[in-house]
Amino acid sequence: MNTNTNICFYFQVHQPYRLRDLRITDIGAEQDQTYFDEEKNRAVFRKVAEKCYLPANALMLELVNQYPHFRIAYSLSGVFLDQCEEYGPDVMESFRALARTGKVEFMAETYYHSLSYLKSLPEFCAQVSKHVARIQELFSQTPSIFRNTELIYSNEIAQVVRLMGFKGILAEGADRVLNGRSPNEPFVPPEFRLPKNKEMTIAKFRPLEKKSDDIHVLLKNYRLSDDVAFRFSDKSWVGFPLHADTFTDWLMQTGGNNINLFMDYETFGEHQWADTGIFDFVRALPAIWQERGIHCATPSQVIDNWQSIHENVIDAHTFVSWADMERDLSAWQGNKIQDAALASLFALESAVKASKNPDLLETWRKLSTSDHFYYMCTKYWADGDVHKYFSPYDSPYEAYRRFSHALCDLKLRVEQPKKKQTKSKLKQKSHS
Repeated sequence: MNTNTNICFYFQVHQPYRLRDLRITDIGAEQDQTYFDEEKNRAVFRKVAEKCYLPANALMLELVNQYPHFRIAYSLSGVFLDQCEEYGPDVMESFRALARTGKVEFMAETYYHSLSYLKSLPEFCAQVSKHVARIQELFSQTPSIFRNTELIYSNEIAQVVRLMGFKGILAEGADRVLNGRSPNEPFVPPEFRLPKNKEMTIAKFRPLEKKSDDIHVLLKNYRLSDDVAFRFSDKSWVGFPLHADTFTDWLMQTGGNNINLFMDYETFGEHQWADTGIFDFVRALPAIWQERGIHCATPSQVIDNWQSIHENVIDAHTFVSWADMERDLSAWQGNKIQDAALASLFALESAVKASKNPDLLETWRKLSTSDHFYYMCTKYWADGDVHKYFSPYDSPYEAYRRFSHALCDLKLRVEQPKKKQTKSKLKQKSHS
């Protein structure tokens, strides 16, 4: 690996709104009842804030100020930002302090960290536009790179995002799409035209001023990323304990133009607790990289540097994600209850939007967050253990029950005004 190689550090930051235990007798009982467990959501947010967000942001701020070539990137979901306002203004301010350095990039995603692309292009575009506006408002940045929920990616998504105005998109460096190639090189999607109706939908919701002429794909090096995110504290792992100089040796040995290290931000202090040495590990990296001539770059910098380099085509004609061993959609759409839940949610889309009720729309969109469907996963073995670790519920079926009850109540709230109007019309006819 030569001194021109860059490291791209990207972190996903997200917290869902977990559902409260709405009993079947509660459905339809109150017109404005909440479906979300505010006490639990606040408790989880503050726990993670103290263990991860605040200490990790303080460390990253120290490093970007100390080392000229250290840069990082974030994707902050809209529902995470909303919870910052509700439960963590200190967390919000710590991200704003990072933004003010000019060395941190914020990317766009779906506002509600949703699976909207799978069911509704207009809703997908609307959520992305809302997220871009929020990032502009909070951090005075206009995102030029897109990161879809859970790195869900396909050839078509890349072209949709290009037409929305983005110059880059992140994706998983899955073996089945790389076909033996390195994820550390520049990639582009295959060229093809979207149907005219989709182009018109995108033009209507485009969050950026104009569409991009082309788009680059940054692929996650999942082996090196997962060494930190999942294996760092595993005492049975052959690489344990992992030191910063050893990890740097691995980076140099892997070769390539750019090494993309993508991971959940909660890796630092939450998934890998402070007593594992994870913060000391990160603190040591920039000094070693500086000694060895390794630079960090944000995703947009990587793409700008790639403009004169030969590009490889990455062909993902089926969906790829960064979840589970399969790296497909099965984490959210792998069984009948997940399929039924997502289909039922989007069957209500047109009625919710026709109601012109912003509270109903906001609630419906919060139910589109991918975590609700992730908790319904019924996989076994290692992947099942990961789903169980993240879930706030006792079982996938409990997750489905809570979601179904919330959706049933929402449906009643949407339909109630229609029934009142129908009764009113019938009453008027009877009097006439």
